[in-house]
Amino acid sequence: MDSWFGITSEQYFVPFSTSHIIVLSVALLGIILILLFRERLRKATRSFQILRWVLFSVLVLCEVSYQYWTISNDIWYFAGHMPLHLCGVASITAMIGLLTLRKSWIQISFFIGIVPSFLALVTPDMPFDYHHYRFWVFFILHMTIPWASLLLVLPKPGIISLRSVFKVFGLLVAYAVAIGFVLNPLTGSNYLYLSQLPTADTLLSFFGDGIWYYLNLGITALLLFLLQYFLWNQFVIKKQKRLP
Repeated sequence: MDSWFGITSEQYFVPFSTSHIIVLSVALLGIILILLFRERLRKATRSFQILRWVLFSVLVLCEVSYQYWTISNDIWYFAGHMPLHLCGVASITAMIGLLTLRKSWIQISFFIGIVPSFLALVTPDMPFDYHHYRFWVFFILHMTIPWASLLLVLPKPGIISLRSVFKVFGLLVAYAVAIGFVLNPLTGSNYLYLSQLPTADTLLSFFGDGIWYYLNLGITALLLFLLQYFLWNQFVIKKQKRLP
């Protein structure tokens, strides 16, 4: 138990190992199933509500257990363990969206909770393999975020509009400015990886240095938001309009 819930492990994470491929497959399968059964989930109130509260409970349990793990192992510190990275924020917005079903939270979750979380699953900044608690909490959390973000938009797919793209992008830029120019310098943290790149090899390594790093981040985020809107509009909203 100590090695499973402690701060060290002899089993290190290897990208695209068997365990990594399995969790990626499960994450992708969950997304596919939600999309395939979207009409049934949208119309079946009971099924939607059950899945809604299951996902909410998993998100809360992951965040609370992770904070407990850092505190119980005496490694918690503000600059490293607050849920202020993009996926941490996405988990919180998804929780609030699942709890309230309010339009703004659903829109934010849709744009920041699907692609970033799945990219984090592909290139995780995480040291240990499945023999350790960190592996499970990381992958369960990052699988649940996009599932919840997709589930939230099923009752009213039309709330994802071109206007919502720029609304959420503006909020994201404002958050990044606050983190990058205020919180990170004051606390010595590296939230949103705006102070330096993550230690693991991730897609951020291809974004350049200095001002180009920030510009490329912003441009990529906007293009991804626009792509998400286009795909959602083409394959979900328009298809729903054609249904009797």
